[in-house]
Amino acid sequence: MVAAAPARATTRDWLGLAVLALPTVVIAISMTVLNLAVPKLSADLRPNSTQLLWIIDVYGFVISGFLITMGNVGDRIGRRRLMIWGAGAFGLSSAFAAFAPSAELLILARALMGLTAATLMPSTMSLIRTIFEDPRQRAVAVSVWISSFTAGAVLGPVVGGALLERFWWGSVFLLAVPVAVLLVVLGPILLPEQRDPEPGPLDFLSAGLLLATVLAVVYGLKQIAASGVNLPAVAVTVAGIVVGVVFVRRQRVLRDPLLDTRLFANRAFTASLGTTALAIAASAGMQFFISQYLQTVLGLSPLRAGLVVVPSAVASITGTMLAPMLARRVPRAYLMAFGLVVSALGMGVLTQVSADSGVGVVIAATVMTSLGFGPTLALGNDLVLGSVPVRQAGAASAISETGADLGLALGIAAIGSAGMAVYRGEVAGNLPPGIPPQAVAAAHDTVGAAFAAAARLPGELGESLRLVAGEAFTHGLRLAAGIGTVGVLGLAVAVALLLRGVRPAAHGAESSEGPSDQPDKSEKREENELLNHRADVPDMS
Repeated sequence: MVAAAPARATTRDWLGLAVLALPTVVIAISMTVLNLAVPKLSADLRPNSTQLLWIIDVYGFVISGFLITMGNVGDRIGRRRLMIWGAGAFGLSSAFAAFAPSAELLILARALMGLTAATLMPSTMSLIRTIFEDPRQRAVAVSVWISSFTAGAVLGPVVGGALLERFWWGSVFLLAVPVAVLLVVLGPILLPEQRDPEPGPLDFLSAGLLLATVLAVVYGLKQIAASGVNLPAVAVTVAGIVVGVVFVRRQRVLRDPLLDTRLFANRAFTASLGTTALAIAASAGMQFFISQYLQTVLGLSPLRAGLVVVPSAVASITGTMLAPMLARRVPRAYLMAFGLVVSALGMGVLTQVSADSGVGVVIAATVMTSLGFGPTLALGNDLVLGSVPVRQAGAASAISETGADLGLALGIAAIGSAGMAVYRGEVAGNLPPGIPPQAVAAAHDTVGAAFAAAARLPGELGESLRLVAGEAFTHGLRLAAGIGTVGVLGLAVAVALLLRGVRPAAHGAESSEGPSDQPDKSEKREENELLNHRADVPDMS
């Protein structure tokens, strides 16, 4: 029997996509805007150094730890319901953060923001799988969804900077409140409900093991990135991996696992997931150096450094949005591989920078890198969604988001540690005589601390420290760019081989590399429910 053609998206569906883009924008803003508020926040709440680190980091830690659990919760109680209630809670926790009277309460508020944000991210991506049945239209929708992250990352410093010029530090958190209200109001009108028709019980022990795994690994990698390879950080990372092995073994024996490990037997799912995670790792590793290079070595203000990044953001959105159209004419594997080659060429340009190169070289390099990564991330995420049944879309979306977070931490830790090792080695061997011990210690720590210490030293001595630190950091950037270039070229070859012939599936089907068995009764019942949802406007529950 010939399968029915997938339904085309309606105007209401595209309006629903606009609603789904709102939380991704505000989550990206929340991840980038806090750094601007740190000076005012520190003056008002007077956190100690440990508290300040937790204020900055706890948001991302909690998101990473709860994504897969929340994806499974959405599969069980309904993805739209989880997103709407999560949006309301995210707005309330953001308002709590804006008016937090102490550092301790702000840490708590940021943790609540991370927990509620973890309900939004997998829900938005999985609802795209539900709404857009046609593979071509779904590819466009995924591209819009990814572009909204880029737009939020660019808007964060601009909007946050404007608010901080007129209002108190907490004003940056209030950006989430009107978005939360829109989601709560428009979500029940424009978005369908979707859930696993036969969910099993949620295994709380598995959720705890997964939380411990992700938090330990992400924390350990961040510590390695910040302080270099050291025993405590490595021990925490290894402990997280060990707990992760226990978690995986438990999933294999459970009748209703929190994470269906059989998903990883699907080549399309696993290869696409690995590609996007490693691409994000390479990008994050380079951004770790570029942002510091602009503001320290080149001496740009935060606003000017932010403006330098705008062309690369435009290039990223352009590459992301062009990807679905190009994929209609070029096989996805080859298009993704070509994009990675373009990104590698951009990183290759960064291997030629010097301490006095200027912003032109950086803009050219980052535009090429972002333009190339756009198709890879757009088509890779679309393949992740299209390679699983609709009933598992929430879990697959959460796995994809968790992979992105782990890639982010891994890229900063691996590439960042290598580049910083070069920096610290050159600083130690080239500091001029007469530098005070406190300035020497600061210079060994970070390039920002080195330039701050140089500003406190008299004339020629301070200038010598700036020159040594700037040259050393530039050499570290070159090494990081070289590692990124080789790694991304290798990834391009792997993508061309592993994803050759893989195509995303239509709604309710498996990808071309997925199982070919007939759908079971629960999947047939699920498809009937999906056909009915377009005729009704469901309520919030």
